Amino acid sequence: MKKRTIPQAKKDLKWYTPEQVFGTARKTKTFKKAYAEEMARLKLAQAIRRTRESKRMTQAAVAQKINMPQSVIARLESGTHSVSVDTLSKVAHALGKQVELV
Repeated sequence: MKKRTIPQAKKDLKWYTPEQVFGTARKTKTFKKAYAEEMARLKLAQAIRRTRESKRMTQAAVAQKINMPQSVIARLESGTHSVSVDTLSKVAHALGKQVELV
């Protein structure tokens, strides 16, 4: 069996805990608000993907129903891009859902 060597770049990596990275910043109102917003966007993206998959629809099928490119659905499901309320409403309707603000 051949011995595996670790490249020098990987040997030089240093790992940090979340506490070391975010320190006291994670306790601030600004950080907590940004974190909550990001988590909400990611949860929404996951919910859309789960709903689409449970209905056995492809991204292309949803996009076709709302007359938009498939890339819009991919970006929405990635959770890394913002989305307009209009687009979100169209996607929800295509999936048999509605947008509800709580």
